[in-house]
Amino acid sequence: MDLLFFLVVSFILLLVSTLKGYFIAYPLLISLVIFIALLLTKGFTLNSLIAMAIAGSKKSFSIISILLLIGAVMSVWMAAGTVPMLVYWGIKLINPHYFILSAFILTSLISLIIGTSFATASTIGLALIVAASGSGVNPNIIGGAIIAGAYFGDRCSPMSSGANLIAGITRTELYTNFKNMAVTAFYPLIISTILYLILSFANPVELANNTLAFEIDRAFNLNWITLLPALTIFLFCLLRIEVKIAMAASVIVASAIAMFVQGHSPIELLNFTITGFKLDSNSSLKEILAGGGILSMVRSATVIIISTAFAGIFAGTKTLNFIEKYVSKARSSGDLFLGTTTISILSAAFGCTQTIAILLTHQLVERKYIKEGLEGDRLAIDLENTAVVLAPLIPWNIAGLVPATILHIDAGYIPYAFYLYLIPILNLIQMKLVKRYKY
Repeated sequence: MDLLFFLVVSFILLLVSTLKGYFIAYPLLISLVIFIALLLTKGFTLNSLIAMAIAGSKKSFSIISILLLIGAVMSVWMAAGTVPMLVYWGIKLINPHYFILSAFILTSLISLIIGTSFATASTIGLALIVAASGSGVNPNIIGGAIIAGAYFGDRCSPMSSGANLIAGITRTELYTNFKNMAVTAFYPLIISTILYLILSFANPVELANNTLAFEIDRAFNLNWITLLPALTIFLFCLLRIEVKIAMAASVIVASAIAMFVQGHSPIELLNFTITGFKLDSNSSLKEILAGGGILSMVRSATVIIISTAFAGIFAGTKTLNFIEKYVSKARSSGDLFLGTTTISILSAAFGCTQTIAILLTHQLVERKYIKEGLEGDRLAIDLENTAVVLAPLIPWNIAGLVPATILHIDAGYIPYAFYLYLIPILNLIQMKLVKRYKY
């Protein structure tokens, strides 16, 4: 009963914080304090609980530096004109006769390059929504295609914080995970593309007479050299060079372009790197081309540290053993994947963030995967195919709520985010019907 009370209170705190736009770390900290106080009444000592929390948080330390680098990369890419260049050509190349399909493909490609769903939604995603305004087409259809595409890269880009988090907690190699993700995403991607093509034919879009491309061209020097930072990441990934080195090299290249091509001073660039890129307050692009910065990732890192502290206490106190017992009953790979899917949905609904969904699901299923000799690469890909893509389908989860808010749409986008739910559905069907074998 005490545990149920704690879960209800924590869920209400997280939900209110999410809907009101408060920093999610605050309700997490309050929930952590409540949970520790509850456990103290059960006979646990404060020192032992703190030790459990620290042991859990240590799992996140390996990716903190990557998160900070991602923040630096995003802001410097903005300043160098890399992201503006991608958005500019995205707008120029969009085909109004295949608008919805083009929206999915464009956001998929750009999210693969920049590795963040929120930045994809707030740049090319918002530009596409603005371009289609007044067309009469349900914006939730377009929004569903955009959000699905945004999470294509969020799932399998070397710049993705989620992909790096999963590689860190499962102790797997990032590029091996990408290869596995490509295999399991093939059919969902093909079917999604066909469905978006059908929707494009059924919902032709007349583009609004907007001046976004002109404004971007006027605000930045759109030289092809501005794509070098993205090409640097791509080349280093092909060579399978460690991601931190690839990002650091990209930051150096982008910094040079920002100073010598875009005309930013070293002081401006340092400010962008720390606090995020900002255009002049009078610019019509100030809402579309902004963001990044190390400080923005400090917030994400804080959430991850608190969440892993929670996971450490859950593990040390065996509070959620009853859920682990449910998973332990799995007798085939299909049963285990179904259990992982169910837990990831509940974790995403309860935790209100993709990070908590990943960490809590990992915490609750890891023991079973280890027992069956399926830890490592298999656990990593199952987390990518469940927690990562299902979190944006929970209306109050930040993973879906924030992009939807940016795009000025509501939860009506969910039925049209085909790629996100086809991944777990098709993988489950494959495991259940095609690969009927015992562990």
